[in-house]
Amino acid sequence: MADIITAWQCIGCGKIEAPQQCVGVCQDRRIELVDAEEHRAVLARSVEVDALLRQIAFSTPHDDAWQASYRALQERARKLLRPD
Repeated sequence: MADIITAWQCIGCGKIEAPQQCVGVCQDRRIELVDAEEHRAVLARSVEVDALLRQIAFSTPHDDAWQASYRALQERARKLLRPD
């Protein structure tokens, strides 16, 4: 799981301060930041999961081939569930 960093972002100029709030005239709101590389990895994985779910939702196997289709979908899901 990604480490989350708490910071403050000005609602006016957009500047980011961490680990504590600015004492200036800006109006800050609390935000949470994560590592960009970890975020990209999670997004890529979610795209793969979405594709699998769409395939399950919109595929209709032939009557004599549903078991093979089911096994193929199981294998694809297992690959997605394996730790990186």
